[in-house]
Amino acid sequence: MDVANKIKVIDRLRLGFAVLVAKSVTFLVRSLRLGAASVLPGSIARRIEPRLLQLLSQQVQNGVIIIAGTNGKTTTALLLCTILENKGYRVCHNSTGANLENGLMTALLDSTNLVGTLDVDYAILEVDENIVPRVLKPLQPRIILCLNLFRDQLDRYGEVDTISKRWTKVISTLPRETVVIPNADDPTLSLLGQQLPQKVLFFGLNEPEHYLEAIPHAVDSIYCPQCGHSLDYQGVYLSHLGDFTCPSCGFTKSQPTLASREWSQILVGLYNKYNTLAATTAAIELGVDETTIRDTINNFQAAFGRAEDLVIDGKRVRILLSKNPVGTNETIRVVTQSTDKTTLLVLNDRTPDGTDVSWIWDVDTEKLVERGGTLVVSGDRVYDMALRLRYSEKSAQSNLNLIVEADLRQAIATALEHTPATETLHILPTYSAMLEVREVLTGRKIL
Repeated sequence: MDVANKIKVIDRLRLGFAVLVAKSVTFLVRSLRLGAASVLPGSIARRIEPRLLQLLSQQVQNGVIIIAGTNGKTTTALLLCTILENKGYRVCHNSTGANLENGLMTALLDSTNLVGTLDVDYAILEVDENIVPRVLKPLQPRIILCLNLFRDQLDRYGEVDTISKRWTKVISTLPRETVVIPNADDPTLSLLGQQLPQKVLFFGLNEPEHYLEAIPHAVDSIYCPQCGHSLDYQGVYLSHLGDFTCPSCGFTKSQPTLASREWSQILVGLYNKYNTLAATTAAIELGVDETTIRDTINNFQAAFGRAEDLVIDGKRVRILLSKNPVGTNETIRVVTQSTDKTTLLVLNDRTPDGTDVSWIWDVDTEKLVERGGTLVVSGDRVYDMALRLRYSEKSAQSNLNLIVEADLRQAIATALEHTPATETLHILPTYSAMLEVREVLTGRKIL
């Protein structure tokens, strides 16, 4: 008897009704152009069938793959999804980035038929780091990718060691055949992998030429997660990710499964090398051949808002999601390594962004200001960001042209006006701001 037939008749009836209601809601929301219906259908269906996540995920033929972490979830999930689809697999994926429980349910619901049968080979679900402990047991994942842990929305989540301890506690209770793939360069995740009883594969870099000149101000975890002593870093790649050892207890970086030099990347930014290695390690574990993986990487298109390139009024625009200190420092690194001189920063403080915007003072905006050019600032907290940039100026004789524009549409128009046809406008928005920017530029909503 197959998995679907094991579900009791009464469960099938309740599940079928929940699916019917969810699909009706999806149809209405999309027909009325109110958004992508990426959360509401799951929220309503869950009230009808509370075990929705479990009943749907257990129908996935080859298993569920969870991708968790602070930064890089959407890009990694999309790359792995594309690799598997290019190999001929049918994949369910929460592609809009709705990564809380209702969003996961909606993604699974979207791939079912009218009676609640889910006929896919894999489900790739990017999961918000704070809900990982709640969804692991109902999902029973085949693979868990642990990308990184940075400070992000401290008003909601707290410090990284707290999250790591919760992850370790729950993951260790999963079946031994579960495969866990942590980031070897992240001390907390490296230790997590070393403590688990399951099969563990690591990904990470071994390219000292990419070390930063110094440990950045926005560093989150330079102390040994095992004994608390300061770690000795041979070098850091970004934030606290790097090559490290503990001189006190001997804890050291885990050995990555793949040699990072042997794998190229097409997306900008060193952070995307991590995303590429994570997806590649998972794909190889699933039996995908290297030719398919490399061809996919070389032709990969960025997820919306993540190093996404658009052409607006004949000018190139690149959107670089910037939602926390580490991520923003990395997008600033991309901007400063280019020759482009116009940048738009959009800072919001809504629930998806985190209501505490004090993190902008941990961002190395000085590097952006030093190069001069035009910086346009907008968003709900436009004046906070403008003040941060003014404090970044080292002299009154700065070459910076700072433009403060609270109206987002006007800010985008102004930034485009200051962008020469031969250059790229870089836009660095927080999450909700990124959705607004894309709606202004493309004329349609994502969520």
